[in-house]
Amino acid sequence: MTVAELDITSVANPKIKALISLRDRRNRDRQKVFAVEGSRLVERALAAGQHPVEVFYDPTRFDPQPLGGAAVFSCSVEVLSRASYRATDQGVIAVYRQFDLGLDGLTPGPLPLLLVAEGLEKPGNLGAILRTADAVGADAVLAVDPDIDPFNPNVVRSSTGALFSVPIAVAGLDAVIAWLNEHQIHLIGADPEADQDLWSIDLTTPCALLVGSEHRGLTEHARKAAGDLVSIPMRGQADSLNASVTIALLAFEALRQRRA
Repeated sequence: MTVAELDITSVANPKIKALISLRDRRNRDRQKVFAVEGSRLVERALAAGQHPVEVFYDPTRFDPQPLGGAAVFSCSVEVLSRASYRATDQGVIAVYRQFDLGLDGLTPGPLPLLLVAEGLEKPGNLGAILRTADAVGADAVLAVDPDIDPFNPNVVRSSTGALFSVPIAVAGLDAVIAWLNEHQIHLIGADPEADQDLWSIDLTTPCALLVGSEHRGLTEHARKAAGDLVSIPMRGQADSLNASVTIALLAFEALRQRRA
């Protein structure tokens, strides 16, 4: 059963103005909500047990009935298009409450595998890392001192719904190191200068795989904190890979070893 329903035909509507304002992180953080666009992501959020608080939709392209409990607003195509963060809307924009991003909310499994990214600068990379974490069945993603927030529209989009299915925490490096030590999880960092490669290290034990920022790589503090550093063999002229690609290679090597 829906809470409220209203036809919106003007972009000047206060609800639409408030929705558009969520593109700005300050507004997202102040209201403790974020927007999700597209039926596929909304359906994946629902499958993960996440329910929206508001739904703006085109009645010719989306049925809001499965999203019971939300306030729903049918909108004209023009209004939905103007409210969309993307170049073209996908028939629905849903607003969700931000969830807890603290380390205390994480519960590692019996054989933990975590993906850790330090100082990420590009939202798409964090979204891709969440997607990889979902694919390999990782326990969580830890974002260390990121320059972006997990509720950025590009993180939401590029995660293809994994933001809702993979636990994520945001914390400083010292807090992450302390948490990993508390749970006896071995930290393994990706470093192009490392002597051992990703195929020569044992990833069948509880471990956290760490990559650095796109431009700076790992900080010296992170390198020293890592129990091991590994490199990815490269035969071409490029001396590094995208952060999300690097951690994906490490994560799937861990999955391969654990399935052997």
